[in-house]
Amino acid sequence: MASDVSAFERKPLSSSSEPSSREDVLSSQADAQLRAEIRLLGRILGDTVRDQEGDDVFDLVESIRQASIRFHRDEDIGARHELEAMLDGRSIAETVRIVRAFSYFSHLANIAEDQNHIRQTRNQSGAGLATAATTLAGTVERAREAGFSAKQLRDFFDGALVSPVLTAHPTEVRRKSTIDREMDIAALLEERDRTQMTAEELADNDEQLRRCVLTLWQTNLLRRTKLTVLDEVQNGLSFYDYTFLKQLPRLLNLLEDRLGADEDGKELASFLKMGSWIGGDRDGNPFVTADVLRGTLQMQCERVLNFYLQELQKLYGELSLAVDLVDVTEELQALIERSPSVSAHRGREPYRRAVHGVYSRLKATAGVFGVRTGGRAGGEAAPYESVEALRGDLDIINRSLIENGSHVIARGRLRRLRRAVDCFGFHLASLDLRQNSAVHERTIAELFEAVAPGTNYLDRSEDERCALLVRELHTARSLISPFASYGEETSGELAVLRMAAEAHARFGRQCIPQSIVSMSEGVSDLLEIAVLLKEVGLIDPNGVSHINLVPLFETIEDLRNCAGIMDRALSLPEYRRLVDSRGGLQEVMLGYSDSNKDGGFVTSGWELYKAEISLVEVFEKHRVRLRLFHGRGGSVGRGGGPSYEAVLAQPGGAVQGQIRITEQGEIISSKYTNPEVGRQNLEILAAATLEASLLQPQHSAPRQEYLAAMEELSALAFASYRGLVYETEGFEEYFWASTVINEISTLNIGSRPASRSKARRIENLRAIPWVFSWAQCRLMLPGWYGFGSAVSEWVGKNPDRGLPFLRELYREWPFFRMLLSNMDMVLSKSSIAVASRYAELVPDKTLRDTIFLRIRTEWQNSIGWLLKIMEQDRLLGHNPLLERSIRHRFPYLDPLNHVQVEFLKAYRAKNEDPQVLRGIQITINGISAGLRNSG
Repeated sequence: MASDVSAFERKPLSSSSEPSSREDVLSSQADAQLRAEIRLLGRILGDTVRDQEGDDVFDLVESIRQASIRFHRDEDIGARHELEAMLDGRSIAETVRIVRAFSYFSHLANIAEDQNHIRQTRNQSGAGLATAATTLAGTVERAREAGFSAKQLRDFFDGALVSPVLTAHPTEVRRKSTIDREMDIAALLEERDRTQMTAEELADNDEQLRRCVLTLWQTNLLRRTKLTVLDEVQNGLSFYDYTFLKQLPRLLNLLEDRLGADEDGKELASFLKMGSWIGGDRDGNPFVTADVLRGTLQMQCERVLNFYLQELQKLYGELSLAVDLVDVTEELQALIERSPSVSAHRGREPYRRAVHGVYSRLKATAGVFGVRTGGRAGGEAAPYESVEALRGDLDIINRSLIENGSHVIARGRLRRLRRAVDCFGFHLASLDLRQNSAVHERTIAELFEAVAPGTNYLDRSEDERCALLVRELHTARSLISPFASYGEETSGELAVLRMAAEAHARFGRQCIPQSIVSMSEGVSDLLEIAVLLKEVGLIDPNGVSHINLVPLFETIEDLRNCAGIMDRALSLPEYRRLVDSRGGLQEVMLGYSDSNKDGGFVTSGWELYKAEISLVEVFEKHRVRLRLFHGRGGSVGRGGGPSYEAVLAQPGGAVQGQIRITEQGEIISSKYTNPEVGRQNLEILAAATLEASLLQPQHSAPRQEYLAAMEELSALAFASYRGLVYETEGFEEYFWASTVINEISTLNIGSRPASRSKARRIENLRAIPWVFSWAQCRLMLPGWYGFGSAVSEWVGKNPDRGLPFLRELYREWPFFRMLLSNMDMVLSKSSIAVASRYAELVPDKTLRDTIFLRIRTEWQNSIGWLLKIMEQDRLLGHNPLLERSIRHRFPYLDPLNHVQVEFLKAYRAKNEDPQVLRGIQITINGISAGLRNSG
């Protein structure tokens, strides 16, 4: 799981390499409490199943559980046959009930594990143990030890940007209704953990837990209808309520306190900013239109303004300071005089009068934006013309409190609100626009053809296209003809871009700061979007851009070419002017998912690393600041894995204080549903950025022989992976038959189609369902295939260096260590025995046996070499907590996989019972919950 603070990927919390005996005791106590909580939730779930479904179903579930545990613990073949017999002899309706029970156990175990990590973090902090390496406190401490002053660190954060970007990529199979109930359960567990409860309170807590579990049991696990884009927007906004609106300001304020007061009174810059693609990502999603973009921005504005209004109401209740007991500044008095009148009872309470004035103006602002607000009515007041004006009024209140002896009051809700306004503005989150370069290409071609027939843009060479586009950038006249009738695609693109320009005028330029061009393959791809943005006024003919142009390089070939493309773009005076108008900063996005599907896990990781090195060199040559945007998925097969290690594994100069990272699918809910877990994940990103920017450059670059060896390993792994996936006759047939790829499309988990076309070619398949499918059948193939054969061949060619050299790479090079650590995790979740059941779904026996034998051999080979290089006797040997968690989950996952295979056979045999498909969908949900990173 990509959530760095989940029990599934937890690293030791102490920065010490050898845990102290005190840490061992605390960890042991926490683990004992975890087991107790899992037993508690399991017992409540069991009681619920018995009450709702009867003793027979409960007894059957329990028998299946016990047999599965025996099979895994003792490798008892008889237990496996017993398990299969119990599962195969059931009616479809009865099997669905069994599947629901095992699925819910995985969900409940996840809750308990997340709470356990919170408990361990708290225990270490309270016990005064070594500061965790992944916390801001620990990183700041190391920076101070390295000689950085508080002022230097503040200056660093002035120019920093750390931005998690939420996407709607469809890998979250849970409904918000179930997530909300799971949050209630987490809160009740936390209450038991942190409160000294009486017997009556404990009984009440127990009853509430039972009520929540029963509600979950009686709630549909899956959506019955397909999500719209605005449904996805609404779901994404939930995480602002859960975590971001309160925890992000809190984190920044805590860091400000740790750095100490600035001698000039300057506050710490709000370098943590939220981003989003939900409602702005048009690549492959025809349902993201201009109206959807407008609705998205409106919903974001409504959410943040209502939060501010609620906080102001609470602040009004708190600031009951009386005029005869406190003084106020002249500027506060002036603010009061501009405020509408309040009740006579509040006439001698100046701060309440001032807050009422701010509240009234913000209410009026909401009216201008046309958003719905709750709470009490405000007085007659002028709306705020900008978010800076709102912040200015709050600052007046803050200064008056501080200057008149109420500093500690100013540090409460008012401080958090001021920080929130600084972080979220009136737009809540910066929304990226994204579209495929091929769409821009066709749009530009149609525009040129309408005003200059015979231009034949699509037939022109790259150089000819660039020359034509550069001329157009200089031209003040519009390329869009009011007399022309454009096709649906072109009209839709222009409508979206016009809406973006309107949004800039309405909400401020930070509402849409980036336009991303996916599948960027040349300089013309950047110039095409530049011309289109010029047509709607977001770029002017003088070379001033109000939006960042961001190329997205996705395939292996594009990653290899990206430095050359950016070198040519930055050498063009016309493009360089656009970059200079954006402060001399150019963002480049790197795609992890498509490069992995294209070239395999090893080669994708290596080509991304090399691309970053090349980009750093190009940008240094042009004296342009580089900001990388990492398009990481949730699973290792899509670039996922712990964020802290991923950031630190970047080559020198690739971070430079600024980084954006996508947060996708089920990873969003696993990281940011629980507010404390969410704050820790935000902190991890910020700490890693600080570490990589200030401390990592002090480390030496990888030795040339490391780079050369990795180049050879990558080439060998690439040949192995491509040889299987793209060059083996019948592999497509094997994939479609042996995975749930067809059935995944029936899940209502996203608005975007699963494939770019109706063809069955792997090239046309999106990376998300590709990885999702391999996870469901427990092969996890995109996260490891090609590694074993590559190492075998490399060692054979390099007998003088061999295994000792690879072990040195693992010890000394963070990139190689992260690569193997992620493989270790993903292979630990795989099961070749379970995967063999899915292989049986392939009708052609010869094809099935041939391909599965290759996969099995590579799986064994990869595990063998991984263990030798990492010097482990078993997978996850260096991470016993994660190993234990996964091992304990297998007995609950395997029955789900077994049932899924049987349901797939029935469904594909045209069984018309609707519960068959429903059963498949529920098993997908349960397996995803058990693995915790599905796509």
